[in-house]
Amino acid sequence: MYKLNIAYQDFNGNNRNDSFFFNYTEAEVVELDFQEKDGLEGYINRIIKAEDGKSIIKFIKEIILKAYGEKTADGRGFVKSKELSDSFASTNAFSKLLLSLATDAKAAADFINGCTSKSLVVKDLEEYENDTPEA
Repeated sequence: MYKLNIAYQDFNGNNRNDSFFFNYTEAEVVELDFQEKDGLEGYINRIIKAEDGKSIIKFIKEIILKAYGEKTADGRGFVKSKELSDSFASTNAFSKLLLSLATDAKAAADFINGCTSKSLVVKDLEEYENDTPEA
């Protein structure tokens, strides 16, 4: 379970600081891994090495929205649905998070690893960030 506090401005112009929850179960991590030919890490390596910005944004967006959910009051469950994800995607908090993860490899690695029970991409994303020349 990964809890993020995100400060953002809502569409009424109010400054907000809300908590959002993200999680991948071990089964979901395995499912993600099997969706790609060379596994999730192989896919990440390919899009990073190709410097394919469009694919990177698409991947990060998918990772965020598939991880987003709401914890049940008793803490026994974590509810995810297309409706909940769509609702979150319509907020400026989502926009801020997406841009943050798309422009900071370490933040993206921390997010993904925080949502999962195993470190999937820290090495790959940190290596990419270390190899990227500073502007």
